[in-house]
Amino acid sequence: MTSSSITTTPLEFIRFAEELADASRALIRSRFRCNADIEMKPDNTPVTATDLEVESLIRGMIAERYPDHGVIGEEHPSSAVSAECVWVVDPIDGTRSFIAGRPVFGTLIALTVGAAPVLGVVDIPITQERWVGAKGHATLLNGEVACTRKCRSAADAILLATSPEYLDGDAAGPFSSVAAASRFTIYDAGTQAYGLVASGHADIMIAARYGIVDYLAAVPVIEGAGGAMRDWNGAPLTLHSGDRFVAVGDAKLLPGTLALLGRPETKGWAHAERA
Repeated sequence: MTSSSITTTPLEFIRFAEELADASRALIRSRFRCNADIEMKPDNTPVTATDLEVESLIRGMIAERYPDHGVIGEEHPSSAVSAECVWVVDPIDGTRSFIAGRPVFGTLIALTVGAAPVLGVVDIPITQERWVGAKGHATLLNGEVACTRKCRSAADAILLATSPEYLDGDAAGPFSSVAAASRFTIYDAGTQAYGLVASGHADIMIAARYGIVDYLAAVPVIEGAGGAMRDWNGAPLTLHSGDRFVAVGDAKLLPGTLALLGRPETKGWAHAERA
């Protein structure tokens, strides 16, 4: 089985991914706003016992159901990464928000086949919103079809971005070009941002210094809702992608956005879209 041979993700995988999300949600909700103990990882980002527990729970369920599948997670060592089917998991995407009691963090669960994401779950435990996207299926929000919206022009676009601290260095200029061309920007939108693009409440999301655990689950969600998601060079996102991505609700925005990200000196979308 390869990603190119899958035109429609099997329902058994989708149902199992929702089982994983149900289990993780229940555990996270039981720990929310309980003043978790915090440790700092070598990269100076925080982790809590709940992060570790949730990932262990998900890994255990995968190992029991699909022992030949690989798993790549945020908090524990990867396993069987050369397997044809690999799950990519971030147990709490937005640990700082979880610690501070902000309800915009979530759990990200992706299934890749042949390195390409064919299934993704974006679960927001506290608001109880769940977006499920899969190849060959429409994206669903709590069981109802989710759709991106048309965006008449880039000047009308609402831009969601990661924290400014992640958009520094050589990412700053390209991002600033897109931000300047958009209607307005919301920073640190959290995991929920993927769903907001998929459900037509925002138009563009841009991030840098993200790992694959932070974004692969969003690819089937956004694309299954009618949008597009690529790296900053325009390449499809896979297990081997880098740390920068752009998501758009209206695919017509993608060429102009990529042009600005590639040429930060470009002034305005009209110039970028003519190029």
